[in-house]
Amino acid sequence: MSFKCGIVGLPNVGKSTLFNALTTSKKAQAENFPFCTIDPNVGIVAVPDERLNKISAISKSAKTINAAITFVDIAGLVKGASKGEGLGNKFLSHVREVDTIIHLTRCFESEKIQNVNKDVDPIRDLEIIETEILLSDLESLQKRLEKSNKKKLEKDELNFLEECKKLISDGKKPDDLKEKYNKDLIKKSSLLSLKPRIIVCNVDEKSLPNGNKYSDACKKKFPNENIIIVCADIEDQIMGLRANDRKDFMLESGIKVTGLDNLIKTGYNTLGLSTFFTSGPEESRAWTIEKNSKAADAAGVIHTDFKKKFIRAETVTHEDFIKYKGFNECKNVGKLRLEGKDYLVNDGDVMYFRVGS
Repeated sequence: MSFKCGIVGLPNVGKSTLFNALTTSKKAQAENFPFCTIDPNVGIVAVPDERLNKISAISKSAKTINAAITFVDIAGLVKGASKGEGLGNKFLSHVREVDTIIHLTRCFESEKIQNVNKDVDPIRDLEIIETEILLSDLESLQKRLEKSNKKKLEKDELNFLEECKKLISDGKKPDDLKEKYNKDLIKKSSLLSLKPRIIVCNVDEKSLPNGNKYSDACKKKFPNENIIIVCADIEDQIMGLRANDRKDFMLESGIKVTGLDNLIKTGYNTLGLSTFFTSGPEESRAWTIEKNSKAADAAGVIHTDFKKKFIRAETVTHEDFIKYKGFNECKNVGKLRLEGKDYLVNDGDVMYFRVGS
C-alpha cells in the first residue's frame, strides 16, 4: 500500500511550488494568479530510505524498489467553496480521495505575489478552509441521511453519520468520534473533517529553519497539531540540485531535513504506518503497512495468495541483516526467527515468506 496526500490551501500560498519541489516536477503551473491549478496534479514519489539501500547492496539486488507516496496538488479554494464559489465543488471532491490533507498556509509577506486577502493571516486562512470542509461534510451528511438513503445503511454507520451531523450542525468538529468508532467506518465515510491533517507553514527564506511570527501564531493556535515549517521556493531549489550539491546547499542554509523527508515522516506517524523489507538477488523492496500488522497481512500486501497460503515468515531485524550481511549469516548466529501468521511486524523487519502451493 502507499498513501496519498492532498496539498490544499487558498490561492497563491505556494501549493504548486511545493508540489514541484516534492515531486521534482515542473508540470504544476506555479503561476501568480488564483486557480492556476484547475485539475489536480499528481506525483508519485519514492520514499527515501537508507536502510533499503544498505539491504539492497548486501543482497546485490538487480533492482531496488522504494515505498511510494502520492502527492496531489489540488486547486485553491476560496470562502464559499462549499456553495460552489471559485472551483469549490471540484476542489472538495478531489480532497475526498486522499488519505491525509496537507494544509499549506501563507506565512510570508510579498508585494510580488498576489494574495486573495489584503493581509497575511495564516489562522484566518486555515479557518476558512476548515469551515468550507465542515460545510461540505454537512451537505454530504444531509444527503446520505435522507429517508430514501437511510434504509441502505447499517445501524453502526447510521448512528455514526447522525452523530457527525449533529456535531457539525452545532458548530463542532467531529474529532472525538475517532475514539468511539472503528477506523474502517470512518474511512468509508470519506468525511473531510475526519481526515488526518498536517499544517505546513510556508515561510520566506530568512525565516528558516525556525519560522516567524506567523508560524509561531499557528503553533500557539493549534498546539496539538502536526505543524511543519518549509520555504517552498528553497525546497524547489534544493530538489533541483544534484545529491552532493544538495547537501552543501542545505548545510549553508542551516536546513537539517528537507520538507519531503519531514512530510513523509509526519505522514507515516499521522496515519500509523510502518515499513518492512524483502530482499534477494532479483530485488530489494520496501513495503508500507499499518503499524502492528500481522505477518499474514503483511504477506498479503505482496500478493493476496501469500496471505491465504501463509506458512511462516523468516524474519530478521534490519540492524542484524546489515550487521551480519544477509539472511545466511543471521541464521548462523541465531538472529533469524521463524514467525507465525499472528506475529506483529516491526518497522524495519526484513522478511522472507514461506507459502503453500
